[in-house]
Amino acid sequence: MTEQKRILITGASGFIGGFLVREALARGYEVWAGVRLHSSRKNLQDKRINFIDLRYDSKEALIEQLRGIVSSAGAWHYVIHNAGVTKTLRKADFCRVNASYTHLLIEALAAANGCSCKFLLMSSLSSYGPVDEYSFRPIRIDDDRTPGSVYGRSKFEAESFVKTQTSFPYIIILPTGVYGPGDKDYLMEIKGIKAGFDLKIGMKPQHITFIYVKDLALAVFMALENEEAKNKSYFVADGDVYTDADFAHIVKELLNKRFVISLRIPVWMCYIACVFSEIIGHFTGKAMTLNTDKYHILKQRNWICDTEPVRRELGFVPRYNLKEGLEETIRYSKDNGLL
Repeated sequence: MTEQKRILITGASGFIGGFLVREALARGYEVWAGVRLHSSRKNLQDKRINFIDLRYDSKEALIEQLRGIVSSAGAWHYVIHNAGVTKTLRKADFCRVNASYTHLLIEALAAANGCSCKFLLMSSLSSYGPVDEYSFRPIRIDDDRTPGSVYGRSKFEAESFVKTQTSFPYIIILPTGVYGPGDKDYLMEIKGIKAGFDLKIGMKPQHITFIYVKDLALAVFMALENEEAKNKSYFVADGDVYTDADFAHIVKELLNKRFVISLRIPVWMCYIACVFSEIIGHFTGKAMTLNTDKYHILKQRNWICDTEPVRRELGFVPRYNLKEGLEETIRYSKDNGLL
């Protein structure tokens, strides 16, 4: 009888994390979901899920916690470290959560013999920063990195530690723009178009790429389960390239929205808006989607990445193009009163 594979997925209560859990359950894994006590478990209702609130506050406490689970249930075959922050009131929290917690988790897993097969880090294309803003050639894995955002630098730091550790084989997944049911960032743009406004940043169009969240989950498990895929990094996107105008056009078509006011604002005006939004966030105690760190992401023009390795080495073929994914996303948002 084949042993049931065990997997730990951190950040399981988040947008991407919820889909990773669903994919793991569908594949028959024994799933352990890393979820903080205050996080919502709305999308984690399956009774087969085992929950764990990882003790990132103390290395010793985390090691003891992991050892206790390993001694009673066994080591996890795979660990997906998906936990992280994309916006925060204090920029120092990017490095603390995205980089330091990654370092801490790997050291604790090694000390507890908690991962027997492979460790996968969910990183981001933002860890590269602008590479070629002139010819718009695809960003390649071996390109030099100059992340302008603190978020991007924190992800790059996390990747660097994963690559230097020798406790277990690793995979680093670097998705481009991830969208799908439950995502809040792209939903803001969709809501704006539904209200009749299409606001674009920069006078020069952005060249952007996307990956539907269900396809991202598929790529993650293809990387985990492929025995040849070890100590590798992969960009994940659907393979098509769009402009910001293309995205807006598809959304307008799916919403059957005939009249929309389209405006382009210079990046310097975007920066001013980010500053004011961040000030409001500090007064309200709320991390704002629009902030001075996100500004560096908004002003970047080239978000094209080389997906040939993930297709060739893993056989990954996306099941959704942007229109199909947005259609499903918009339907979900309407059905759940979000749009």
